[in-house]
Amino acid sequence: MAGKLYVVGTPIGNLGDMSPRAVETLESVDFIAAEDTRVTVKLLNYLGIKKPMVSYHEHNKASRHESIADRIALGETCALVTDAGMPAISDPGEDLVRYCRERELPVESVPGPSALITALSISGMPSKRFSFEGFLSVDKKEREQHLDELRNDTHTLIFYEAPHKLTGTLRDMLKFLGDRKIALVKELTKLHENCELTTLSGAVEKYSADQPRGEFVIIVSGVEKTDTQKEYTLEDAVEMAKGFISDGMSPTAAAKSAAGLTGVRRNEIYKNLI
Repeated sequence: MAGKLYVVGTPIGNLGDMSPRAVETLESVDFIAAEDTRVTVKLLNYLGIKKPMVSYHEHNKASRHESIADRIALGETCALVTDAGMPAISDPGEDLVRYCRERELPVESVPGPSALITALSISGMPSKRFSFEGFLSVDKKEREQHLDELRNDTHTLIFYEAPHKLTGTLRDMLKFLGDRKIALVKELTKLHENCELTTLSGAVEKYSADQPRGEFVIIVSGVEKTDTQKEYTLEDAVEMAKGFISDGMSPTAAAKSAAGLTGVRRNEIYKNLI
């Protein structure tokens, strides 16, 4: 009989946020797949748990998910953990979960803290509709294309960013999204937790002079809709793009034009065109 993969949420700062169920799971599994074993062993030592671990991260996932899944298929239980928060959210653990699902192996969630939800909950920014965008690409072309696709998005936008890239990211956001209200949240659940409400231009000015510290969650307000603006559906945008194609545009150019006019994401329009 197959074992099981447990997706276990761990604290994002304050170790007191570890749930009793998560502790029980780590105590009971056969082994732990950890993003960084050096980080996870500190948590295990705090909890008084000793357990075999294997590393599973961005640079070795392709060679590890099969061996981990094989052990689960033979009846072992595995806890998947990231350095902080819920695994498989903007995290290579997503691939392990998908691989286990494809092999029809049991996967169970042991939920815990999430930086994006925690940050949004204390920001005061609109939360009825939001879009998690994760980390922007380090590739300039991909990063600018990503931001360009969000130019007309009316959802609250949530990003993760490292301190050494924060200033450059804020400049790019200001360039492509225009000056908007933002919340900069850092050190979540730690002693110096901070939520700064400002604008993109104000943040660029501040952090161009001051070296930022800590991992950031950036929450950006969406484009404000006027009463006269029509809210377009994906189907509306695809039909518009088809009209452009019939006028001689390429599918790529048609999707981009329709995205600019409707606010629907270009890649979604393009996928439905082809």
